[in-house]
Amino acid sequence: MGETTKKELEHIVTSERKPYNMHERKIKEAAYRDMIRAELADELYDKILEILVLHKKYKDPEYSAKNLAKELKTNTRYLSAVINSRFGMNYSCLVNEYRIKDAMHLLVDKRYADKNVEEISAMVGFSNRQSFYAAFYKNVGETPNGYRKRKLVNSKI
Repeated sequence: MGETTKKELEHIVTSERKPYNMHERKIKEAAYRDMIRAELADELYDKILEILVLHKKYKDPEYSAKNLAKELKTNTRYLSAVINSRFGMNYSCLVNEYRIKDAMHLLVDKRYADKNVEEISAMVGFSNRQSFYAAFYKNVGETPNGYRKRKLVNSKI
């Protein structure tokens, strides 16, 4: 009576909960991605980096893919295709990646030691704590607090 069936075991293994409601990334095929001219995609790639990274638009929580497309004088579908093909991710993941890289530096920078995680989250462009924690965990594999504590302990050794 106390034995677990094979079907129950499979369900337990496959339904293992991931932290912060994360799911495996699904690769979608979209025909329009193959129709992008390489030269134009390369040009847009450079402009995307310039706007998002050099001008630090990733820090603006209100700056959307629609805003970026407008600034690049293209549409969001084309922009999305370029980001997917050149960066291997969607707009949100791209922006969050730069936000997290920035947050990683701020969390261990002595000049920001008086800032709590929520304040740093806002400084890098996240509009709420939950999305920051989820993106941080997805990119780094640990929580922002855990990262900060580990780095501070390692720097004292």
